[in-house]
Amino acid sequence: QVQLVESGGGLVQVGGSLRLSCAAPGSIFGIRTMGWYRQAPGKQRELVATITEGGGTNYADSVKGRFTISRDNAKNTVYLQMNSLKPEDTAVYYCNADRIGSWKGYEYDVWGQGTQVTVSS
Repeated sequence: QVQLVESGGGLVQVGGSLRLSCAAPGSIFGIRTMGWYRQAPGKQRELVATITEGGGTNYADSVKGRFTISRDNAKNTVYLQMNSLKPEDTAVYYCNADRIGSWKGYEYDVWGQGTQVTVSS
C-alpha cells in the first residue's frame, strides 16, 4: 500500500510560519488531487486546502491569504506554507491524496500519519 510521509510540523509562536511537506515515495506515476486537512482536539477533521494535478487550488475561508498549497508533480510532493499562524491553527495536520497510481494499480483516499502543529501565544 502506498504511504504518504509528512514532515515539517512543530511548535511556533503566534505570527510565525511553518512549511509542511508530504511525499509519496516509491514508483508513483500520478497523483490526482492532494490536500491538507487538520483536526484539533475535540473537533472533527476539516479541510484546509486542496490542489489538483493541474494546479487548481481551494482553501478553507479560515486560512485564505495566510496559507499556500503547492505541489511538485515530479517529486510526488505537496507542500503547505503557513504564515501568520494563530493559536486556532493548532491541530494535527494530515495529508491526503484522492487517487494514487503506481505499478500496483490505483489506490484511493490515501492519508498520511499526521504531523502536529502547535501555535503558542
